[in-house]
Amino acid sequence: MSAQAAITVENLTKTYGSVEALKGISFEVPRGEILGLLGPNGSGKTTTVTLLSTLQRPTAGSARIGGHDVVADAARVRELVSLTGQYASMDDSLTAVENLSVFGRLTGLRGAPLKARIGELIEQFDLHEVGSRRVGALSGGMRRRVDIASALITRPEVLFLDEPTTGLDPRSRAAVWDTVAGLRAEGITVLLTTQYLEEADRLADNIVMLDRGSVVASGTPGVLKQQAGAAVCEMTLVERGDTDRVIERLSGFEIIETPTDASAAHPRLVVRAPEGMATVHGVISRLQDSRIEVVDIGLRQPSLDEVFMQLTEKV
Repeated sequence: MSAQAAITVENLTKTYGSVEALKGISFEVPRGEILGLLGPNGSGKTTTVTLLSTLQRPTAGSARIGGHDVVADAARVRELVSLTGQYASMDDSLTAVENLSVFGRLTGLRGAPLKARIGELIEQFDLHEVGSRRVGALSGGMRRRVDIASALITRPEVLFLDEPTTGLDPRSRAAVWDTVAGLRAEGITVLLTTQYLEEADRLADNIVMLDRGSVVASGTPGVLKQQAGAAVCEMTLVERGDTDRVIERLSGFEIIETPTDASAAHPRLVVRAPEGMATVHGVISRLQDSRIEVVDIGLRQPSLDEVFMQLTEKV
């Protein structure tokens, strides 16, 4: 494990009675990077965050934030980190600025320094139009932006975001993504837990996949996608009646997905493409020779969804 890591986790274990929530997980996060902690409900994501933020003590193993042990030096760790949970922790009856002021006072800021810091956060998160509005009247995405801003009132070195976009609509989710991506530019180390593979793919420098309390894979999004195998050629046919003929004509290609939705107007087939575009060109040639029309055809790289499904099926 690197001495320069912002977060270092070694054989971290947490049990609740007979339930082993974490089974000796290990990973590290370099300073200034975003780690996506990915997994389904019950995989151990939130438990990991509660241990790293000193809200609970591990059963075994160790974890350090900025070189400080989360158990032996918990007070110092709390000075370095901030946490935003799955649900906004603000007072709906107060305005955005008032909420920021409350969080600042709770961390010891007063007077001119507090006012200056609130002004910086209003500017950074583009909250000018909502600063004087009650938080309870804001959209989900805007509430989240205020919530993340409040977590940054003391400029933490490490920020834990526990499923920050749960329940948000696509537009609000995209706005929060932009906010999180901007934290990297500020030099803040972020540990982001999420169930959304697209979210991890877009934001994370590295990903740790958890399943049932264990690390099943880790690496950059690109490296993890390579574990799912070669790219695939996807095609959408014009006529459902052409499906059997296409399967016959593509003899020799590895067809890995055939139409399963009988109600779909245009059936979809997927062929493994180990030679990339050369495979796609071969498929197109066969279809043209047989005068079979397609709505769409193209090459696609494996998704994180496919990686995760493959890995969790093995556990």
